[in-house]
Amino acid sequence: MKIAGIQSLTLLDYPGKLATTVFLKGCNFKCPFCHNKGIISSEADHTCEWDKKSILKHLNKRRTLIDGVCISGGEPTIHEDLPDFLDEIKNLGFSVKLDTNGSNPRMLKECLYRGVVDYIAMDIKTSLVDTSYDTVAGVKTDKDAIKESINIIMDDGLIDYEFRTTVVGMLHFTNDFKEIGKLVKGARLYALQQYMPIDSPSCVMKKPTPNFMHACRRMLLPYVDEVILRGVE
Repeated sequence: MKIAGIQSLTLLDYPGKLATTVFLKGCNFKCPFCHNKGIISSEADHTCEWDKKSILKHLNKRRTLIDGVCISGGEPTIHEDLPDFLDEIKNLGFSVKLDTNGSNPRMLKECLYRGVVDYIAMDIKTSLVDTSYDTVAGVKTDKDAIKESINIIMDDGLIDYEFRTTVVGMLHFTNDFKEIGKLVKGARLYALQQYMPIDSPSCVMKKPTPNFMHACRRMLLPYVDEVILRGVE
């Protein structure tokens, strides 16, 4: 496992908690709108002062200051030693939130079986109806694995969770969210995150309008208990 970086204090990454976010290096997706492209590659092109030992030492010093730890990336579930790392964090007394793209249901099962995660936020890139999932993820995806991860999370019954989509003007259409709604019917919470363009002349992804965001929300409402918008002005 390689650590890409750390945000010592966040009020946003773990709902309802003061948290530290740990970013793990490497991802099996190549989403064209990713804001963390600098840590996607698992190659040694990103240096970081942190390793697991130093992260745990840092967290131990902050036990009276924060409530939880968010593990993000990259994609954390590509790391085989993830459950052991989460176990060590839990042993310090923290609640643990895991961000994932849902591509590794086996790892999700392991984390839930071992009781090392309290909250899961799973990104659903778009509808699974056609090949658009591969386009949005930037790679060939295993759609059965995505469906299995959704079912694992919804069927657990013990953890808190949310499903979420970063909505990109060029990549998403309102009907995508009707199909997503069918996929997660009965889910507790769905978050639609407004894509914010990267300040780069090479970025061609578009920020969706507030009206479009609200239209997407209306498509999900019949299927999900609560649908929230993030980043909408």
